[in-house]
Amino acid sequence: MSSSAIRTIGVIGGGQLGRMLTLDAKRMGYGVVTLDPQEHSPCGQVADEQIVAPYDDLAAIEELGKRSDLVTYEFENIAIASVEHLEKLGYRVTPGSNVLRVTQNRILEKRFIRECGLPTADFADVTRIDDIGEAAMTVGFPAILKTVRGGYDGKGQWRATSLSEAKEAFAHARGAELIFEKQIFFSRELSAIATRDAKDNVVTYPVCENTHDDGILAMTIAPGRVDKKVAARAAAMAETIGRKLGIVGTYCVEYFLSLEEELLVNEIAPRPHNSGHYTIDVTPCSQYEQHVRAICDLPLSAPRLFCNAIMMNILGTGKGDFLAGVPALLSDPAIVLHVYGKKHAVARRKMGHFTMLVDGPVSEYAIAEAKGALKKLGWSPVG
Repeated sequence: MSSSAIRTIGVIGGGQLGRMLTLDAKRMGYGVVTLDPQEHSPCGQVADEQIVAPYDDLAAIEELGKRSDLVTYEFENIAIASVEHLEKLGYRVTPGSNVLRVTQNRILEKRFIRECGLPTADFADVTRIDDIGEAAMTVGFPAILKTVRGGYDGKGQWRATSLSEAKEAFAHARGAELIFEKQIFFSRELSAIATRDAKDNVVTYPVCENTHDDGILAMTIAPGRVDKKVAARAAAMAETIGRKLGIVGTYCVEYFLSLEEELLVNEIAPRPHNSGHYTIDVTPCSQYEQHVRAICDLPLSAPRLFCNAIMMNILGTGKGDFLAGVPALLSDPAIVLHVYGKKHAVARRKMGHFTMLVDGPVSEYAIAEAKGALKKLGWSPVG
């Protein structure tokens, strides 16, 4: 299908990533239909239409295919059967089910990364309690046990420093298959946002530095404060992964930079990523526009920064649904606010973010300013 024949993009998932993707797609002249089980979802608020249905409702998924010229997804924890169903019916889905199959499963993902010749933390598969002892022998402690499927923002993960703690984690998982990973002591967590098109062109944004709070991304610094050789290596790894996986669209590769300066691949996200939000405000072509360009067979845009940036996530607290402190936050002209339109600010739910524009290198002073700006915000039961 040529780019001129694409008029409407279908999006599986109605969260904030879909919302930002839709805003760029609409600006570029495309119609958007989203499917999400929650009425008036963040993406549905700005899309042309929303189909309200579960992700495994094949009739609803087929309806999404009928209303779209191509279908994409805004997160990977969806029913792969739905994507396969669309493909069998001849609808165009990108990235395809082959990409989803690998990135949905942490064991397959780690094996794929190793097959690319790239390093990861040592790992073992745990499907029954008896596997714990063997994993402890081959991988060792301390370790992180994660559910092989599902789980994000720190959910479905347990730290273990002993055999007894690992067995407790297995019990908490209630029979779910686990990956037993060696815990990496790192100096930095990094990510590379890249986009690949169907002609095998790949563009990569500057490698970012990320800080997490109990598994949830709290802050992204762009570009990351790492040696140029480390940044170049991370970008090259991301390009290798995109090409070997055959992904078409924007994707993210997350890394640990060990204390010995070894770069280890942690995870692959086959869609735009939280750590790339800053690209909306400080680049001429955001990660979302790049995704639209790639899936619609348009030329990619070489990434460049107008200035450096610090992105801060705004999380709910469970103490109210009204975001207070916005006037104080926006008294700083270097701050750009993005609110996702979610109705309830559940504790630790991603409700929005802001980008602080930074002239010159990102200093500790700038980071302190960004953290101080975040403290101006709070959640209130009333407006």
